[in-house]
Amino acid sequence: MKTLHVCKGKVVTTIDLPNAKPDDKTLAELMLGPTGNLRAPTLKIGKTLVVGFNEEIYSKSLL
Repeated sequence: MKTLHVCKGKVVTTIDLPNAKPDDKTLAELMLGPTGNLRAPTLKIGKTLVVGFNEEIYSKSLL
């Protein structure tokens, strides 16, 4: 993956994975919901991973 978008309501965190190189703990805190499961929905679009829902990010990613 090159880009990770984590959507929590209207808040979107975007990480350039090759340059930022976050550790596993940071990724888990971003991608897991309060129950410990992966946030839904989760989409892999090419080299982009979108976790959670944000209408603006989906519009940009799917078009």
